[in-house]
Amino acid sequence: MFDWDDNPDLNITPFVDVMLVLMAILMVTAPTITYQEKIELPQGTKSVEVTKKAPLTIRMDADKVVYVDTNRYTLKSFKENFTLNSSKYSPKSDVYIRADKSLAYGDVMELLRLVKSAGFTKVSLLTE
Repeated sequence: MFDWDDNPDLNITPFVDVMLVLMAILMVTAPTITYQEKIELPQGTKSVEVTKKAPLTIRMDADKVVYVDTNRYTLKSFKENFTLNSSKYSPKSDVYIRADKSLAYGDVMELLRLVKSAGFTKVSLLTE
């Protein structure tokens, strides 16, 4: 016998399944839609092609001799010479520091501090 006081539950699972399939079809086909209107875009300015500069590598051997490119410095003379010559390098360029493993931690951190005080922000210590 049928009772009118019962609250029937709606089964919306098939409806949700159909909507998910339609949404998936829309997501797949939307990027491939091509429009038939002819639009002529204005000419833009020619931009300069950006080339990434080679990173600056600074090396320090076990005798605390610092090498930048082909130049040699002692750790004490490196500060003055590097700040004078750092203008030929971009402060946004990557700087890699290679230091001998027998050096004291303080000496390597001093070299790192000197490079950062010259205005370089992208400084990395290299390991093997």
